[in-house]
Amino acid sequence: MAAILETCRVPAPSGASAELSVPLTFFDIRWLHFLHPIRRLLFYDYPCSKPHFLEAIAPKLKESLSSTLGHYLPVAGDLIFPLNSEKKAEIRYVAGDSAVSLTIAETGSDFDDLIGNHARDADQFYEFVPQIDPVKDESEYQRVPVMALKVTLFPGRGICVGFANLHCLGDASSLVRFIQAWASINKLGGDEEFLTKQGESLPILDRSVIKDPLGIDTIFWKIVKEVPLKSLSFPLPTCRVRATYILRQSDIERLKYLVLAKKPGLQVSSFVVTVSYVWTCLVKSGEQVDDDVPEYFIFTADIRARIDPPVPANYFGNCLGCGVARIEHKQLVGEQGFVMAVEAISDQIKNRVNKQDEVLKGAENWLSEIKEMTGIRSLGVSGSPKFDLSTADFGWGRARKLEVVSIDGEKHSISLCKSRDSEGGLEVGISLPRAQMEAFAAIFDNGLRLL
Repeated sequence: MAAILETCRVPAPSGASAELSVPLTFFDIRWLHFLHPIRRLLFYDYPCSKPHFLEAIAPKLKESLSSTLGHYLPVAGDLIFPLNSEKKAEIRYVAGDSAVSLTIAETGSDFDDLIGNHARDADQFYEFVPQIDPVKDESEYQRVPVMALKVTLFPGRGICVGFANLHCLGDASSLVRFIQAWASINKLGGDEEFLTKQGESLPILDRSVIKDPLGIDTIFWKIVKEVPLKSLSFPLPTCRVRATYILRQSDIERLKYLVLAKKPGLQVSSFVVTVSYVWTCLVKSGEQVDDDVPEYFIFTADIRARIDPPVPANYFGNCLGCGVARIEHKQLVGEQGFVMAVEAISDQIKNRVNKQDEVLKGAENWLSEIKEMTGIRSLGVSGSPKFDLSTADFGWGRARKLEVVSIDGEKHSISLCKSRDSEGGLEVGISLPRAQMEAFAAIFDNGLRLL
């Protein structure tokens, strides 16, 4: 296990606002009882001694984090969950009280094994994941930090930066912007040059840009307030292994060709063919079920530019729409399963997610629909090639590997990001029991060989 060298709380700089309360919109409230925090790890090739790490790197990381929090105050705040009240949940920052927990650690674990693509024991990654403090019960509300960070040194080999955040804080677009801002300020040695280069992309916290004429936030709050917050622990033992599968650009193009040969005129993206191929391979590698059992693929999409009025790209918070593709099991595992998956997901993107008058249609029912889908056979996806977290450069270069550890907490979920080693390719992260991972790997590799 990693040895803890220091645990501290990093506040925003003294010149920041004294207090800030950010109300949650319906986009945020829907995530209040999400299964787990979002947990990500970035591994960097950076040979470094322990003395240099403690004397130069760690202090600089704390200083740059504080500067970054001055622009991203909600990250240093707490989720406030009112009890027995009509008041809605909010994220609250108070100078002198609010700060981000940062743990500095050292490990003797094998860096090169951890950044590999082969199947590795999933449990070993949790020594690098920060733990969000437990929920505190106050007289009128509950409170819990929305973010925790951990930086771990592999002496002479590399550094891992771990992030854990509540989903109600923000979506991938927001969190990636925060992490990249911290990395940039750390690399540049302060926020003056950062502001000169990226000042126009500073976060917008104003919730009035989210229009809610139906009062969906009130509808959602009436549902979620009945269930108090619970402290969340790591899902250990996971009884899983983690592996990464790379689809090179040539693989993706061959998958597109296969679809278009059978469905001329169908618009297909790299995202669609990639997740469709992985979905069919996963279902084929899993347990046997009745032919008519429905299989679902569930995905979210940043809809800032797709709603009316559009929301600025640098809005900090959640602004996600959702698509749900459904296919019967026998069809998905059949000869035409991959093409049918592409059609189903493409249809959701074209006729729901990308349509301004459809993307929020029925949004008031989202929470009840989620409840109805409990226990279904589904695959979800975390991350997007659109938001390339691996480019976050703290001064150590591009990250060698991204691991989305939070997919361990879901029965079936994958992570997706750009491939570092294959231009135009995509990396798919998967967490499965070892026997199923072996079956999946065989089906995945064989399918690509036959293209």
